[in-house]
Amino acid sequence: MSGTMKSYFECWTGVAQALFAQALAGEPELAESLPKPLGPDAFGFAATIAGDVEGRFSVVLDPAILESPLVGEGVDQKAGWGELLKEVAEAAVGELLAKTGKKCRVEGFVEIAGESKISCAFQLKAGERAFAILVRDEVRVPKPAAEPRSTASTPASVDPAPAALSAGVELLLDIELEAALRFGCKELPLAEVLDLGPGDVVQLDRNVADPVDLIVGDKIVARGEVVLVNGNFGLRVTEVASPKRRLESIRCLF
Repeated sequence: MSGTMKSYFECWTGVAQALFAQALAGEPELAESLPKPLGPDAFGFAATIAGDVEGRFSVVLDPAILESPLVGEGVDQKAGWGELLKEVAEAAVGELLAKTGKKCRVEGFVEIAGESKISCAFQLKAGERAFAILVRDEVRVPKPAAEPRSTASTPASVDPAPAALSAGVELLLDIELEAALRFGCKELPLAEVLDLGPGDVVQLDRNVADPVDLIVGDKIVARGEVVLVNGNFGLRVTEVASPKRRLESIRCLF
């Protein structure tokens, strides 16, 4: 079975946009946006998904959202958001089954205080106000269990010791290099570049759930996910290039 949506995150996004528009006051619109810190009063909810895909899916809300009666007048706003987000999590499970044939379920749903690492940020616009919503997606297809390795007739393997750095390379270890994060890229005709103005959106060639690149010189030395560290952007490294390729990045100095 196939479909345009293949991940739980994509299914959650589509369901959330539809249910928010139906259940919340003020004809709200949910759209992706740049992440921003939410402060110590941020709150949210985490769903534990089990089955053909499994993991934790967390949603953290701007605390200012409790000041607007989006889930109804005279209603406990935090409890109302918990019920709505649980409904979204369960509906996304059904959407994933319909689109991909993957069977899973919401095994647990709890309130959380916040989340320092995020996968995607959204903005919920309701009337003249806008609220940030941060999402951390850790739902993945589980890896197959590794087959046990027989050790009866083969000696235990020993990892080779890492090679020592040459004297020439050791002289360069204190040199400071400029590192940059690349979220994606896009080729634009010169005419479109000249027509760019405030408010224009340039769509990049990378999905929000894809890892970002850490660039030194013109070389990709690592990849990872964007996190917030004390109000600043950071990178949680998930992939690292080989030492040889990382050393090639210093060619930009000469």
